[in-house]
Amino acid sequence: MPTPSFTSTHVRHSTRKSTGKSTGKSTDKISGKISGKGRTPARRAVAPLAATAAALLLCGPLAATPAHAADQPGGSTDAVKPPAHMSTVGGKRLGRPDTQVDPKPGAPALPKGLSGKSWLVADAESGDVLASHNAHWQLPPASTLKMLFADTLLPKMPKTKTHKVQLSDLEGMGEGSSLVGVKENYTYSVHDLWLGVFLRSGNDAVHVLAAMNGGVPATVKEMQAHAKYLNARDTHVVTPDGYDEKGQVSSAYDLTLFARSGLQKADFREYCSTATAQFPGTFEKDKKGKKTRSSFGIQNTNRLLTGLGVDPYKGIAGVKNGNTTNAGATFTGVAQRGNRVLLVTVMNPQQQEANEVYKETAKLFDWGFKASGSVNPVGTLVRPGAAGANHPSAGSENGHKHAQASVSSGDGSSGGMWTAVGITGGSLALLGAVAFGVHRRWPLPELVRRRSRD
Repeated sequence: MPTPSFTSTHVRHSTRKSTGKSTGKSTDKISGKISGKGRTPARRAVAPLAATAAALLLCGPLAATPAHAADQPGGSTDAVKPPAHMSTVGGKRLGRPDTQVDPKPGAPALPKGLSGKSWLVADAESGDVLASHNAHWQLPPASTLKMLFADTLLPKMPKTKTHKVQLSDLEGMGEGSSLVGVKENYTYSVHDLWLGVFLRSGNDAVHVLAAMNGGVPATVKEMQAHAKYLNARDTHVVTPDGYDEKGQVSSAYDLTLFARSGLQKADFREYCSTATAQFPGTFEKDKKGKKTRSSFGIQNTNRLLTGLGVDPYKGIAGVKNGNTTNAGATFTGVAQRGNRVLLVTVMNPQQQEANEVYKETAKLFDWGFKASGSVNPVGTLVRPGAAGANHPSAGSENGHKHAQASVSSGDGSSGGMWTAVGITGGSLALLGAVAFGVHRRWPLPELVRRRSRD
């Protein structure tokens, strides 16, 4: 089998340009723009994927990973305001512009300095929305849309399935796309490709998986149908990778629905909480002339998980970040403190500082854990299907209880009975360990189990 060069000719000659006003370049990578040109994979054996973040990070920077560039603040800085009337899925207050919060006496104040165009804090188990800001504002989602891509496709392909990449699989990627390093004429497992999607936000891995699923148009159609099933009505899918395209939008509310649905899948939880891994490289001859395949290290672009450039967040376990010209920085995260599991989404902070989206997410997590039980919900994360779409309005009698009743998926798209993610408490720090997912019904019928971190 020929060994192709690591020069990404398919990126240079077969890319698409954004139809929007911007170049649409993706900058949601941990190490800046990757063209694939001149990359030298690390010459080492594949490390076990279950190895802790501490063990890998204590060894120093991964050999194949360039210096970590700061996330670029970006996105439109114009004075466009949210619509006066937005979707009311999840409750009437969520359709109102600006900040929505209903504190009880003694509740902590919302953090100062929040600059996100849109954000939302929700209890992952009950679905209660604790506070929001322009929750249903339709904005470019960047790579956070990959959560919908994964939630749609993960159940369809066994992780052991392999695929030999064709040049056509890699065509149509946006100019400046983030890449993990997939090469034509090489074979990858579905497991490898999903690591590329979640850790490096690799649009090359997305396009190969989409090709395995029947192509980009078919995949986009399935993603749109799944968004509708989840009652994510603010979302319009144009590309499977979240690259800037005219008309491609989502909202903080919808992105939170995608994360919540995805976290009910064991594979989704595994991939989004993995801090570091090894990715297949090229074939090379050893001293005896035998060909063996090398690998190189990849790191998760979620900085609250890896602690690169910002403090790692205590109890963090995913989910997905993104950054493009039109979208700016976006992020949806899940974290646990004690018996509380929260979801936070932040879209396009206007404060022009590196890592601002992570800083604002951390502030909202801190507030949410302090505020749990001391604020009245301003809305709810609805369940999938027609019953979820016809949920009682937020604030009505028993509205949240009815909206969050456990349901069984008739079409199998949510893997049967809904289960929740249980995340070990404690810090996923530079010297920390991996977070563990535990199957649970949603909401949890008992306390979240703990696992030893020793």
